[in-house]
Amino acid sequence: MILEATKPSPPGARPGFRDAVAIRAGLVLSRLEAGLGALCAGILALLLAVVLLSVGLRYGLGSAFLGSDELAIWLHVALIAIGAPLSIHSALAMRLDVFTRLLPAAGQRAALLLADSFVIVGGLVLVFGGGEIIVMLGGVSPTLGLPEWVRFAFLGFGGALTLLVVVLKHLSEGRAWLLLAVLVIGTALYIGGDSLVLPISLPPSLALGLIALIGLVVAAPLPFAFLAAAYLAIPFGSSMPEPAMVASVVSGMSKFLLLAIPFFLLAGGLLTASGVAGQLVRFAAALVGHKRAGLAQTTLLTSVLFSGASGSSVANAAFGASTFQPELVKRGYPPAQAGAIIAATSVLDNVIPPSIAFLILAAATNLSVGSLLVGGFVAGAVMAVALAVAIHLTVRVRSAEARATPAERRNSAIAAIPAFGLGVIVVAGIRLGVVTTTEAAALAALYTLLIGLFGRLSARSLYAAFRQAGAEASAIGLLIGTAAPFAFLLAVDDISGLVASLADSFGGSSVAVLLLSNLILLVVGLVLDIGAAILLFGPLLLPLAVAAGIDPIHFGVILVVNLMIGGLTPPVGMLVYVVSGVTKLPAGALFRAILPYLFALLVALALLSAGAILAIPSVR
Repeated sequence: MILEATKPSPPGARPGFRDAVAIRAGLVLSRLEAGLGALCAGILALLLAVVLLSVGLRYGLGSAFLGSDELAIWLHVALIAIGAPLSIHSALAMRLDVFTRLLPAAGQRAALLLADSFVIVGGLVLVFGGGEIIVMLGGVSPTLGLPEWVRFAFLGFGGALTLLVVVLKHLSEGRAWLLLAVLVIGTALYIGGDSLVLPISLPPSLALGLIALIGLVVAAPLPFAFLAAAYLAIPFGSSMPEPAMVASVVSGMSKFLLLAIPFFLLAGGLLTASGVAGQLVRFAAALVGHKRAGLAQTTLLTSVLFSGASGSSVANAAFGASTFQPELVKRGYPPAQAGAIIAATSVLDNVIPPSIAFLILAAATNLSVGSLLVGGFVAGAVMAVALAVAIHLTVRVRSAEARATPAERRNSAIAAIPAFGLGVIVVAGIRLGVVTTTEAAALAALYTLLIGLFGRLSARSLYAAFRQAGAEASAIGLLIGTAAPFAFLLAVDDISGLVASLADSFGGSSVAVLLLSNLILLVVGLVLDIGAAILLFGPLLLPLAVAAGIDPIHFGVILVVNLMIGGLTPPVGMLVYVVSGVTKLPAGALFRAILPYLFALLVALALLSAGAILAIPSVR
């Protein structure tokens, strides 16, 4: 993004006042972010220790850690609050900058002004809304013995830190006047949101959606676009006052199931850092490396295998872009096609268990995590076969690799056993009912931590894995929390009833409902992050599907597959932008090259949808 930058002083000249302020602000900002990163790593380590201690006491000694679940939830809220400022100006911000990048420099400054104004409004809501709750809320946690308002104070503190980071960022880049405009506009919007009543006949949820859309277009961080839009919907008749809004945010992120997200992210990071992920690559190459398009098929099979350990498509896309892209190009693959294959195959990570997308869906709809994971295996297999066929038909490069000998295959399989063990811990533990999903994720994180320690992973690498997982989990948790007010207003305005009426106009049959749902989700996937789309449209469409006789687990799997395809479609296309960022290839070229693989995934989606229809007793 082109921004107004500080002009350096001539060589040998003493820095002027503006330069001195920028240097000092940059120094404070870097130290603040380093401190917040360390806190995120520490809180995540403490969170992991609490859950593991609870599991150990229950299964090892037959006793209980009183209040462990509530303590873990409070720590998770603290992790989200502390990590929130780290995501404002990083890749974790979930900014849709595809439109702002097309603007001239002046237009980009105007977009930045509006985007950061959304952040200011959201930060002020967290600070003052949290403050009002602290004043009003009484009582003490029965298990922890702490005042209930402490949990809300975490979020208010996170909002204040976010405001500070915005200020320091602008000052460090010499944008004092732009900062002043941001503060004035953001504060004015905040004051107006609480005091104005607009004589406009517009449903509050629609007003919220339109305001959030403006935030997306100007590249505001998605969680703050949601939060600011929910607050600015008050003048349009929203029934959710500021304290209730913050309470809804905290409630949305205060679910024990959501603790599995940071643990799975940590497991994937440690698996990559320890080199075990590289063993998966060698095993995949031993199986399919000799075939036509062997390296591309190896990329696909590695994604299938890595899916059982990571649960994050973004992590796999980054791993594949750095690991496979140079080799694919060296073997004669066009660079754009190589990047497109990596992006398309990384879709599988959020479908094949363990899947963060399924965890978010289960938290939003109360569907069984274990059943969703089983459905994810089936869907992942269908998608992998479709991609394998597409790669075979589109790649003309012949493999120069010799067929691996039985001994080489056996040795590579043995070396990859540690990674396979991770999948067994997670899926078997959950399906057999031995541990909960969160406990299975904690055990998976412990397992990969022990692998890293056994492999003599450096303290710096361990810290980096904890810090990265903590920051990523914070960004996801904040998104989940800030989507709660939006979902509440959708329910109040009975948007699900409108969708049901629309389905009835198409016949109301299971086929019509599934076609309409897929169409809505494909359109939503064009512009909305998968996590936000699941949180908003999962509870909206699931009752409609159940009423039409569609199995809720089948529908949940179809919903995740559909929205994951959105990770490959413009203008958002998160997975394409991840690959573009690592490989430095233009996103436009990747979007064009990905079309055959996008078509293959749409065929897989159609097959899964047909299976859901055929599974209805009255249809068979």
